[in-house]
Order: sequence, then structure tokens, then C-alpha cells
Amino acid sequence: MQREDIRNIAIIAHVDHGKTSLVDQMLKQSGVFHQNQHVDDRVMDSGAIERERGITILAKNTAVNYKGVKINIIDTPGHADFSGEVERVLKIADGVLLLIDSFEGPMPQTRFVLKKALDLKLKVLPVINKIDRQDARPLEVVDELLDLFIDLGADDSTLDIPVCFVSARLGTATFDIEKKGEDLSPLFDAILKYVPAPVGDVEAPLQLLISTIDYNDYVGRIGIGRIMRGEIDASESLVRVNMQKPEEHTPFKLIDLSVFDGLTKLKVDSAYMGDIVAISGLSDISIGDTICAADKPEALPFVSIGEPTVSMTFSVNDSPFAAREGSLVTSRHLRARLFREAESDVSLKVTEGETPDSFVVSGRGELHLSVLIENMRRQGYEFQVSRPKVITKIIDGELCEPMERLHIDVPQAHVGAVIEKLGRRRGTLESMHGSERVRMEFIIPARGLLGYRSEFLTDTRGEGILAAVFERYEPMHGDIPQRNEGALVCYETGESTQYGLFGAQDRGTLFIPPQTPVYAGMICGRSNRGEDIVINICRKKHITNVRNAAASEDSLRLVGMHILSLEECLEFIDDDELLEVTPQSLRMRKRILDHNMRMKMGNKNK
Repeated sequence: MQREDIRNIAIIAHVDHGKTSLVDQMLKQSGVFHQNQHVDDRVMDSGAIERERGITILAKNTAVNYKGVKINIIDTPGHADFSGEVERVLKIADGVLLLIDSFEGPMPQTRFVLKKALDLKLKVLPVINKIDRQDARPLEVVDELLDLFIDLGADDSTLDIPVCFVSARLGTATFDIEKKGEDLSPLFDAILKYVPAPVGDVEAPLQLLISTIDYNDYVGRIGIGRIMRGEIDASESLVRVNMQKPEEHTPFKLIDLSVFDGLTKLKVDSAYMGDIVAISGLSDISIGDTICAADKPEALPFVSIGEPTVSMTFSVNDSPFAAREGSLVTSRHLRARLFREAESDVSLKVTEGETPDSFVVSGRGELHLSVLIENMRRQGYEFQVSRPKVITKIIDGELCEPMERLHIDVPQAHVGAVIEKLGRRRGTLESMHGSERVRMEFIIPARGLLGYRSEFLTDTRGEGILAAVFERYEPMHGDIPQRNEGALVCYETGESTQYGLFGAQDRGTLFIPPQTPVYAGMICGRSNRGEDIVINICRKKHITNVRNAAASEDSLRLVGMHILSLEECLEFIDDDELLEVTPQSLRMRKRILDHNMRMKMGNKNK
């Protein structure tokens, strides 16, 4: 049976190509909102971190109605670090809208998500967005897209689908670039025409594949997925077949059954093949599980998720300031939170560390792990993390490391600096074109990108664009230079003073302001030498009987102070250092806090 009254699509693209903005316009023009209702921009980015950073982190479901057809829409992340979110939701879609910026063209993540869609035999509707940009070059981007289709081995039916030109900001679409669109009707019509309707057996026993996990304080874990065959009834008893252990069958009874309608969930009594539904009633439901009829439990295959490439060690905070600011500080709290995250994020792996108080967390990149850290500190957790490390593999008896395809877009004046730095980091230039702005592609070890992003922004004066996606594993490419500056390390425990910081600022760049509590072994700045310098920033000016307060304050003015963000801290710390994370503070520190002990250990290593 084919259900012509429904379409299931996912919107995939590189980061910042306009997916969420397009979904906003699709919701507005389909009548989801009232005529005079105030609607915020990027309404699908509901998370606090998503709205702050302007990126989509979690895939989300919504639905619109057009000409009597319900269109289930899945808004996916565009950043390569969250590509696991894209991989798992493609399994429940019948087609994808491939969104491409009319100036930037196909980017590394565009290639990655398109390849995944083609591997699953999904229909691809190409959409060129931002055609209202002054520097738009839509016809050139269409040629680049066709080259990408051919390079990835797309079949003739995919190449025959026409390209839709869209302005998500204005809410217009057209298939003729010479004619200005009036609304998104051409795009909606194309979805109905080119995205196939769900096909399956409605009379067969139920099979529902879970692809997303949500949470509600009232009903607990909520499984979201697509009904592949059969019918589900809100009052019936069901069986869960575990993806990891197909022989394990868990009977349960539904508490709640809902479908998506705009931005809300609508309770229903039943749903059929092709519907995307949200169910609750099983406390440990997980991604990849199959919900079946009680009399015929059969597991569905789940899409293979790419492996993590970067790992960090999370451990209990053991600094002198431990448990001052956080409420969840023990290894029991840390363990429960990390393993709970691994259940809902299939591209994240958590294993036991070398000690009972440490855990190795592996993800797709620094941003993937930093978002987890930021979420945990906002929830009251206090812990410490190590420097990110790439995950190596033994392939055919040889040690191999992950390689990244790096896309660089910079002004002509900065090309030399970028090529020189990436050459030192074992990057290989594969292509280069452009005049005023130059676009380059490199293949570079993932190790070479650790800590490079802030350096890149400095070299290009903030005008460069950098994007990378995992390419393959290759044999180790030799040594890569790490941080070439040392750290300014606090000598004693106390509170930083204006006088102490003023005396230290000639030694390097300071990371902390006056009146900041510090402890011995804590890092307070970047040294301008290639070695660590221990300094006393808690010392106070001797009191004299001469009073000249104004002149005294002017002479102690601090310059060049740089307060680091979470990502900058992760890029800065070295192997012998840790980052202490609390709900209120980020403190970098040495693993060994005592200066004399560090000197002894350093001499032993030599």
C-alpha cells in the first residue's frame, strides 16, 4: 500500500546554509501560526545553547499540511560534529531537501550527508538557498552540485530532478532563476511530486523503528520513530526488541501515543504505516529499538553510525576548590549523566577510565564534546576534563589515524599564512581556486586541527571560513608541533590582585581579571616563552605613608587581557594540564599542582 496523504522528508545541508530558516518559512506559510501571532526567528532551535550559538545541535520533528497532504519535516544539524544526528534520522525519511548556499556552494558536510542519503536510496530534491545575496552565484553552484552528484555516483533519476531556487529569508521559491518567486508553493509542489509516498503493508503486524529519544518530566523517556508496517493502537500491549540484543524482548503497555502537528504533539488513538509518532511507556527505550506487535517480535536493521574520532577523559574534580560551586560532584553523578547521554546520542561512546573516578568520552569532534560539557555545567555538574586526543586504529598491522577533508575560504592576502601553518600540521593541498577570495581543500590529520581554529581566526583577522569533515583513516603522518608557548602558572593560593597581575603582564597574556580566587598550580595566562613560568599574582603593594591614589591606579593599568571561552580552553591545554569545569567557572590547571613535584617529574622524564 502507498499512502498518498503523507510525505516524510529530512532537510540536510552544511552548517549555516539556512535549514532552520527555511523550516520557519514553511511553518508560517502552511498556516501553523495565527495571522497576527508573534514568532521568533529559528523557532526550531529550542535549546538555550542552540539559540546562543546560532547552530542546530539536535534533529527535531515538525509537520505541516499542504493541499491535504501531511508533510513530516525533520530539521537536522549542519555541523560535522553532530552528523550522527543526521545519519540516524535519515532512516525514517523517504526523501531529503539538499540545501546549498548560493555563494558558498557544496561544502564538506554537503558531500557527507548527500553520500549518506544516496546510500539509503533516498530521493534528493536539490535546493539553492540565499539567492537574494548580492554575491550569489546560483548557476555556478548548480554546476558544482552536478559535479558532486556525478562524483558520488548518483543515478539518472536523481540527476533528472530540477533544482529549486529559494530565499528562506524572504520565503520565496522558483524553478526559473530569471523569474522572482512569490511564496514557497513551488517548493511544496516539488515535495509532493518528487518525494515518494511511504510504502508498506498496513495489514501486517506492527514494526516501529525508534530513531530519536525525547524526555518529559511527567512520562519519562519518549521514543520517536516511524511506523514501517502495520498499525499501532494507544491501548494495546507491545514488545520492544533491543537493537544490541535481538533475542531480548521486553513487553510493555503504551502510556501515550502522539503524532506531530506543527510545533506541538497531538494525542491520537491510533496511527498507521508511514506515520512518525512519539510513544511513551518504557523507561529504558533506546535509539535503534524496534517496537513490535506482541505476537510477532521482529527487529528492523538500524543505520550504521560513523565511529567517533576524538576522545577526552572526564574525571571527578580534585582541585583545592572542588565542590565549592557545583551540586553534582561525585563519580556516581558523573557516571550516570555520561551513560545517560550515550543512550540518546548514538555517535557518543562512554567507557570506564583508568581510575574509578574517570571516564573516557569519545565523540565526533571538539565541538561535539564541548556542547556536552556546556550542558553538564549548566545542569550543576562539576568535573575536570583532559586535552582532546584523536582515536587511532590498527589497520592491516599498521597504526592509522583519522584524516579530515578541510575546506578553507580566505581573502587572497592570507593564503600564504594559512598554507604555511597547515603544511606544518601535515596538511596536503588538493585544490585551490579563486582570485579575491581563495577556496582551498586540504586533506589533513585530525591531530593537526586540534587547537588550530583560534590560530586560523587570528591569521585571517576573522575573515576566514573553515569547515572539516571526516574523510578516512591513513597511516600516521609523523610528528605535528603542539602548543609552542608555555603557561603562566600561579605560585600560591589566594586572590589575584591588580598589583600582582600588573607585574606579570610583561611575561605573557593574562587569562584572569583581578579579585579572582586562584590556587597553586592553576594557569592564569599564556607565557611569551616556550616554557612555563611560575608567578605570584596574589602579592600586594607595600603600604607607605605617601598618598597618591589617582597616579597609583593609572600606573597599574592592565592591557591585553583575554578571558578564554570553553572551546579556547580546550584548545589551549596541553597533555600535562586539565580543565576544571564548574557551573560558574572554567579553570585551567596543571595535573601536578605542586611546583617542586612538577620539576622533579620533569627531570625524571628527561
